[in-house]
Amino acid sequence: MASADSPSAGNDVQVAQTLGDRELTVILRRVTGVPGPLHVDVITHKGTAAGRLRLGVVPTGVSTSSSAGAASGTTTDTAVVKLGATAGTYSAQLEVDEVGPWQLTLDDGTRTARIPFVVSEQVTSPDEKAVYGGFIGAGLLLPVTVLVAVRVRRGWWTLVPAGGIVAGLAVAVTGAVLSATLPLPASQGGQVDATVDGVKNPYSSVGRQTSDYSREPAALGVRSSSVHAGTVDDLTLSVTDTSTGLPVDDLVVHDGALVHLVVIGPSGQLWHLHPVMTAAGTYEVPLTLPDAGHYAVSAEFARRGGGIQLVRSATGIDAVGGSGSAKAASGAVAAHAGPGTRTVEGVRVRMTASSLVAGKPAVLTARVGSDATLQPWLGMLGHMLVAGPVPSSRTAVGAAAQDAEVWAHSHSMGKVSDDMAGMDMNSSTSMSSMDGLTSVNGDSTADETVAAYGPDISFVYTFPTAGYYRIWIQAERDNTILTIPYLIHVTSAADTSEGAR
Repeated sequence: MASADSPSAGNDVQVAQTLGDRELTVILRRVTGVPGPLHVDVITHKGTAAGRLRLGVVPTGVSTSSSAGAASGTTTDTAVVKLGATAGTYSAQLEVDEVGPWQLTLDDGTRTARIPFVVSEQVTSPDEKAVYGGFIGAGLLLPVTVLVAVRVRRGWWTLVPAGGIVAGLAVAVTGAVLSATLPLPASQGGQVDATVDGVKNPYSSVGRQTSDYSREPAALGVRSSSVHAGTVDDLTLSVTDTSTGLPVDDLVVHDGALVHLVVIGPSGQLWHLHPVMTAAGTYEVPLTLPDAGHYAVSAEFARRGGGIQLVRSATGIDAVGGSGSAKAASGAVAAHAGPGTRTVEGVRVRMTASSLVAGKPAVLTARVGSDATLQPWLGMLGHMLVAGPVPSSRTAVGAAAQDAEVWAHSHSMGKVSDDMAGMDMNSSTSMSSMDGLTSVNGDSTADETVAAYGPDISFVYTFPTAGYYRIWIQAERDNTILTIPYLIHVTSAADTSEGAR
């Protein structure tokens, strides 16, 4: 089974990747047996350039066995995916020959992205072995008991195999009863660093495990802090451990990506990108900033055993010069003042909002199009990003967002489908602080190619303080990621009370 460094084994793995100028969704289908095939699907979106991706699989696990760890770091199989000019799914197949931690590499000729995943196997727990062993032993001794009873004249001899039956049944029942109280092994790649030995026999270290798998927070560094507007610059993110200063190499897939990068531009543009891992603790993404001015930057990710955290760059990015003629981000359309109807990428969107009062839950609903043709993106039907309070002016949005009290990322309510890993969409991640969760919830695999949902997507969010907020609603339709910006005003409870008098 393949699991992208997640505690949920047995599911397909879905990871968003911004590789060069391509926004891709890479799906690793579960491995059902080793040695066996790893099926990889690459989903492209509208506007993705045709080309070739060279895929490879690299075992990365260590082992006490020299033979098991001999191939670590060496590419064991390769394949080529030919991307067409039409948005859709393009597939390849590679072979994996052992269980343990692996990396899938994607090379577009300019840079190589690395996606960690774990190939696991079905392991029988000690209590299961006791149950099976007890029942098998009792079953084998039953005919022996009958044979002894028939053949031997001394009846007490029958007690010998009969006693074995009783002992076997006792072992089986005891194992079944104790199975609910015995500790589960740590999730390889989810709670602890995966090794070949740990994946093969996770129960071998149960006695040495602890229930505390927490890790220190990580720090975010942005190396391209000053760029020239209108040109393509490689933005490099460095993620380091705050206690050691070493590169963090234990990020896990969270909401369908290793890193969610959010950039807010000076006139309200929004980029929601997914940098690729090129080395331990190093993530890269090309970025063209169309206008001179300040751009606020944040990254959301999850460490193994460390929970989800949002780290806002202390510096952001300052773009200088430029003519402003470069292609703007998907959220560069002027923000609509207040709820209402607008057209984005040829799609009519109507947003309604109720109870825009600070401290009270607000329900915001966007009707994207007029029929059920939405596709899940990053495992969700919709995303809403929030920054505020900010000035109501349409300029210097990036600078205002840099110091905004609230950054938030809310997911749409409801479920994509009852048969999609039981994935609950009624969740939101606060970006104003570092939230800690005990599980990594990014391994669900809602099928992005299915366009049968919506058109309504709703969000529940409580704006903590009064003021103006920039929000961006994102959804996928016709293989296109739509970003719909709004500027809304949240009133205070006191103002509401005065108005009601």
